[in-house]
Amino acid sequence: MSDRAPHSGRRSRLRWLLTATLLAAVIWLVEPASVWQQLRQVAPGWVLAALLVTPLQVVMSAWRWRYTLRRLGVTLSLTRAVGEYYLSVAINQLLPGGVVGDAGRAFRHSRQTGRAEVAIHGVMIERLSGQLALFLVGGLLILFWLPLPAPPMPGLFLLPGLMVVGLLLWSVSRGPRLQRLWRAFRRDLEAALLRWPALPVQMVSSLLVMVSYLLVFWCLAMGLGLDTAVTAPGLLMALCTVLLMAMLVPLTVSGWGVREGAAALIWPLAGLDPQQGVALSVSYGVVVLVSALPGLVFALGGWGYRGRELRRRRGSPDQTACRCPD
Repeated sequence: MSDRAPHSGRRSRLRWLLTATLLAAVIWLVEPASVWQQLRQVAPGWVLAALLVTPLQVVMSAWRWRYTLRRLGVTLSLTRAVGEYYLSVAINQLLPGGVVGDAGRAFRHSRQTGRAEVAIHGVMIERLSGQLALFLVGGLLILFWLPLPAPPMPGLFLLPGLMVVGLLLWSVSRGPRLQRLWRAFRRDLEAALLRWPALPVQMVSSLLVMVSYLLVFWCLAMGLGLDTAVTAPGLLMALCTVLLMAMLVPLTVSGWGVREGAAALIWPLAGLDPQQGVALSVSYGVVVLVSALPGLVFALGGWGYRGRELRRRRGSPDQTACRCPD
């Protein structure tokens, strides 16, 4: 245990260093003065509008998590779900990797319910639902709006993904322990995501969350005075989905650096100035960071929602026995 802590600390410091290095390199390459000039011109009213959208994201995501757990036979109040989700978002914004907050959310829920497997699967399936919506919407927007260069061979870009999937399937087929874990996860995946009516409910809620992400980008683009927000909103949304996908790469803190690098690379493909993309990406990162600050209130036990929830659990019969409520 004592050996792991220094190793984890070094890895965290390296990711912070990588984040700062990538971000500084991207801004330097696209001219810092131009990016700063763009950011100075942002209209405060549109930034406020973007901030007002972010609580809706958290509430909708928390509801999706609550629904996922309900499908797995565990009840969770919306108040507690929102509080835990805010705390999870805040931790993900402040610590490298982008999943520490979600792991903590699963751990705390497992401690309170005594069902670690369901708690872990609930978080995994809820995040998977959101990523499916991201790639569905992103794929359609990119296909119809983004002029990507054609690969030298059709389907060549699919090879890395197919190799990863092949390796995962091979690992599952070879290891008995992995087989058991996969069977348990597949059972919960079917109950909470794939079985009727879970799939349409999950997809609709995830699409609403996805729309809210893009709405934040659009508000910030309007605040920065980007012409594409008015003249080509479809193109702008396609570009922004690429930034959201880039944030899934778990190399830096909350996607900083990777997101700006993607903006600097993808904006010229659409015939736009990379400075605009980097400025939009930076402003989005700042808004998301500010919007996550309420999570620190919940970290300190804000609003007493944990105490109320525990008292309610002590005074009520166990509601976690049912496996497949509909």
